[in-house]
Order: sequence, then C-alpha cells, then structure tokens
Amino acid sequence: MSLFWRIFLLNAAVYVTAVLLLIVAPVTVSTPVVLTEALVLIAGLVAMLIANAILLRVGLAPLQRLTRVMTTIDLLRPAPRPVADGHAGISDLISAFNAMLDRLEAERAASAARALSAQEAERRRIAQELHDEIGQTLTAVLLELKRVADHAPEPVRTELHQVQETTRSSLDEIRRIARRLRPGVLEELGLVSALKALAREFSTTGLTIEHRFDPHLPELGDEVELVLYRVAQEGLTNAARHASATRVELGLRYRPGMALLTISDDGRGLRGAPEGAGIRGMRERALLIGAELTLGTGPLGGTEVRLRVPIRNGSG
Repeated sequence: MSLFWRIFLLNAAVYVTAVLLLIVAPVTVSTPVVLTEALVLIAGLVAMLIANAILLRVGLAPLQRLTRVMTTIDLLRPAPRPVADGHAGISDLISAFNAMLDRLEAERAASAARALSAQEAERRRIAQELHDEIGQTLTAVLLELKRVADHAPEPVRTELHQVQETTRSSLDEIRRIARRLRPGVLEELGLVSALKALAREFSTTGLTIEHRFDPHLPELGDEVELVLYRVAQEGLTNAARHASATRVELGLRYRPGMALLTISDDGRGLRGAPEGAGIRGMRERALLIGAELTLGTGPLGGTEVRLRVPIRNGSG
C-alpha cells in the first residue's frame, strides 16, 4: 500500500471511529450549544488529534530515521545503511536511498582513484624534472663556482665559497623535495625502509620520532604500500606544521586479518577543528584500499591517526 493511502486510511479510521461514537453515545448538540456538550465535543476532538498524531508518528518513524541519516551521511566515512523497514512506500524509499549511496560511493571511489593516480604520475614527473634538470644545472653551477674560486683572489674567494654553500644547500633541498614527491626508496627497498627514511627526514625538523615496525609484515601490494606511506607522510607533516608537537610515535603492526598504521604526537590535539584538505585526502586514500581511518586523542596527549588495512588470504 502506498504512503498516500496509508495516511488517508489512518485519518479515515480516526474520523469514522469518532462519528460512530457520536452516533452511539447519547450526546446531542443544542442550539445554542450547552457548556457540557461543548466540553464533550472538544474532548472528542482532542482525542481524535492525539490518536491521529500517534498513528502518523508510528507510520512515519522510518522516514524520520532516514532524514537523520541523510543529514549526517559522509561519503568519506562509510556507515551502516539504514534498514529498509516500514511498509511499501517507505521501504521502497529507503531501499532507493541505499542504492543511491552505493552508486555515489562507487563513483566517488573511481573518480578519486583516477585523481590520485594522476597526482602520483604528476609527482613522479616533477620529481624527475627536479632531479634531471634543476639538479644537474645546480651541480654544474657548483663546479663552475669551484673553478672560479680556485683562481680568484682571497677576498673574492671567500665570498664565492659562501655562494657555493648556499647553492649546495639549495641542491640538497631540491633533492629532498624530489624524494618526498617520488619515494624511490619505497619502490627499491620496500615499505619499512621507506618509513624509516621518512622518519629520519622529519627528525631534522626538530621532531623526536620513535618508530616500531613489525618485522613479520605480509605482502601488502604496491597500492596498499603507497597509501600507507602517503598517510604516514601526511600525518608527520601535520604533526610538524600544525600540532606544535615535539615527539611522535610511528608504528606499523600486523594483527590477524589487519595491518595497523599509527601516528601519535604530543601536540595540541584536534580541539574540534574542522578537517582540512590533508585529512580528507588521507580518508580518500584509505577508501581506495578498503581501509578505515580514525582520528582521536593518542597516548601522548595529542592527535593519533590510525589506519586499519584489511588483509585477506595473507595479502593486502
């Protein structure tokens, strides 16, 4: 039965019941209306309204639950679907909403995968150009500066040496940026070595990083390892730039059916701040591999990022 006919018949039942009560009951309406009769009619009207409200509340309760889900749903935080209960019209509406959510999540995952794939390709291209073009140019400049400094008089030689040091620092910075854009160590030596190199890199920014990695990690796959690396990279970046942290614990452990990545800092915590582009990017990457990303207060008093990656049949 459709929602229209259900509401119509509920109201009709209330009105028919009220009319039958008036017919059966020894109640008449005088002209002018007697106070007792007016009180009886008002009481009957109130009873009708209450009965109608209760019946409608029960009948439309599934719609209210659906409305709450619709106002709080977030495609980056998958949640259980609302149960398609109620009668035909309401049940069909909830089923259609669940199907729409499934379609939207699939489309978002596909578009996010394409966007992140293009992003990684662009990062590799920029890193390659930084290394091949700018890196080689600065190396040539360093060699030329050394040649000129060897034949320059003493006051000019000192200044040229200072320029050499500045150029060398710039070259080191460009190489560091290239490594962050394209983690070659991840492809060559694996995830654990890449995370250790990442921890050493952030240690130069003033952070004290303690890392604990499970030595018996199963084969996770290239895509899963890249997601784990990027989430760890973003978590350490947030701790260094935004959390005012001085100490970070980085961990990667294996649990039955799951790999768990944690980044905990002793910074100022979330404090109800809205999620920025970095955190939403981590959530999108987590969804690509079916992982679950949560943020909360960690054991050090600051923010803790936890990424749970399901492992099936011994691989990610």
